[in-house]
Amino acid sequence: MAKKKKTKKTPTTSRSSTKAEAHRRDRDTLTRGKLSELAQSVVKSSLAGREPKIEVPSRTLSNTRWNKSRKILQMGNACQERQLFNLGQAKKFMQTMLHANGINNLIEADKTLSLRGMFYMGLHTIQGTKNEKTFDEQSESDTVLEDMEVAIGSLREELHIFAKKAGTMVGNITIIDSGDEINCRKMGSGGYAIPSIVEPDVIQFKDCTADFILHVEKNTVWSRFNEDRFWEKHNCILTEGGGQPPRGVRRLLHRLHKELKLPVYCLLDCDPWGHYIFSVIKQGSISLAFESERLAIPDAKYLGIRGMDYERCNLSDDVQIALNERDINRARQIAEYPWFKDHKGWQKEIKKMLSNGFKMEVESLITKDISYVTETYVPERLARQDWLS
Repeated sequence: MAKKKKTKKTPTTSRSSTKAEAHRRDRDTLTRGKLSELAQSVVKSSLAGREPKIEVPSRTLSNTRWNKSRKILQMGNACQERQLFNLGQAKKFMQTMLHANGINNLIEADKTLSLRGMFYMGLHTIQGTKNEKTFDEQSESDTVLEDMEVAIGSLREELHIFAKKAGTMVGNITIIDSGDEINCRKMGSGGYAIPSIVEPDVIQFKDCTADFILHVEKNTVWSRFNEDRFWEKHNCILTEGGGQPPRGVRRLLHRLHKELKLPVYCLLDCDPWGHYIFSVIKQGSISLAFESERLAIPDAKYLGIRGMDYERCNLSDDVQIALNERDINRARQIAEYPWFKDHKGWQKEIKKMLSNGFKMEVESLITKDISYVTETYVPERLARQDWLS
């Protein structure tokens, strides 16, 4: 790959921290204002003798639009009403207001809480009942929190809520994480654990000399690249997302791409799930279409593994994992996605996998040599610009 001149980004820690603190205060003030508007609308309706209700944008396939010019998924304008006096909606209405109050308390206390913690914060037996709980299980709570995001137009990170960490990074970059300087060149075998909240008021980029980002699907593959010091030899940042990357990983990739102008290359399995992971990284997802502008990376490139690699890399039959009916159906669904349907390269890729009748994992390249993927496969693909966009 052609080298480009790099300018180190080295803001002072104190200046960066002060700016981040001001950003956080402004964000919290705005979020609390939105929560207050929500509460006031309920109070106003009640005092006027009208039924209190909340409008929540629909997070459904039918309300998701493919923006062809911007190459991202976006949420439509359809909304659902959540009414207090509707027996089918009353509990959800109560849960929404319960979490709104909890979020307001979190912001006021300047603390964060996990999704699991929010479930327990709102969990109690409803007054006047023997054993009716506010939430039957965490999935109920998580869904309401996602509804809260779209209802008031604030993201989970702005609500002071975080999810489980599931991602790792190493490479030629130094970051500031909550005031602590982290040199990602010196993270040992474990790497830097990417947090759930990676907004500018938490994570700042101090300096970066990398030329690109290589995102791999799983930690097992990431460990091979890290042990072989791929990021050092090829001057890059190496990340993984534990399979389907969580929001924190996707958001960090988006920020690195947008703010530092770093290309993103994805090394994923040759199966419908690897293809879907790339689709989510590149275009966004249906469930998080309202966040696509902050998560999707339309310029991301798919490096492999490819259906043709079985013959091209002269792999043995041992690497073949037979496609089952679920795999085949999922592949056909993905082929019909608007951003894949009109893409000749992706149509050819999916058809090749289906005609092979089997899928392959990145780890299958170990049958060639333990470091074949780091020393031959990826360097050759990058040099030839052999990828799918």
